[in-house]
Amino acid sequence: MTTHKNLLGGPDPTYLPENEEAYRLLGEESQPPVEVAAKHPTFSLAWAMLADDAFEAGRVVESYAYARTGYHRGLDSLRRAGWKGHGPIPWDHRANRGFLRCLAALARAAGEINEKDETERCWQFLKDSSAEAYTELKR
Repeated sequence: MTTHKNLLGGPDPTYLPENEEAYRLLGEESQPPVEVAAKHPTFSLAWAMLADDAFEAGRVVESYAYARTGYHRGLDSLRRAGWKGHGPIPWDHRANRGFLRCLAALARAAGEINEKDETERCWQFLKDSSAEAYTELKR
């Protein structure tokens, strides 16, 4: 992993730790995200997958709940990794993608239940954290 010096004087990027076991369960073992979330509740990618699946099936409130859980678990992990409430959370770092996907899923589901302030706040948070994730996920 390459670390770039921030020339603007802002906080350094935050990189969440990898959870190889959770990735293995999803990939090699083909365990469903609900089982991975139960075994690794801090693994935001499983919550993001559950949120996306529920949203696609028309279960918006369920999607919102999954996304909010993954978002809060991700915030806890970010803080443990040294994040101070702002600064870059790079999309190109695999372990960050679960949190960023939960943030986008929360924005999307909040929009569907007319939580306009939360929708705008979440999309802005995503854009401020990772312009690349924002471009990728806001479709």
